[in-house]
Amino acid sequence: MEDILERIKKDVESNKIILYIKGTKDVPRCGFSAQTVSIFQQLGVPFETRDVLDGSGLREALPTYSNWPTFPQVFVNGEMIGGCDIVTEMHEKGELQPIVEKALKS
Repeated sequence: MEDILERIKKDVESNKIILYIKGTKDVPRCGFSAQTVSIFQQLGVPFETRDVLDGSGLREALPTYSNWPTFPQVFVNGEMIGGCDIVTEMHEKGELQPIVEKALKS
């Protein structure tokens, strides 16, 4: 588990925007993951994804790292933003884009 937690830490710190989802950005495997990917695609910003269903142990380890039990999990500039509901609400209120733009400039 320590190796996986270290890999998560490295991913979160080295990617401005990373989404831990079920599936991939091209083929999300649940509606919440698809909605979250769609929001970041609408924003037109570069982002990475990791598939928590790939058998690598991410699905089991990530809740320990983030203290967040469900997926997707969105990290921007090293900080946990939230899941689908929070990201959707932030996007609808216009709060997500400034956070993302600030992260990409830093």
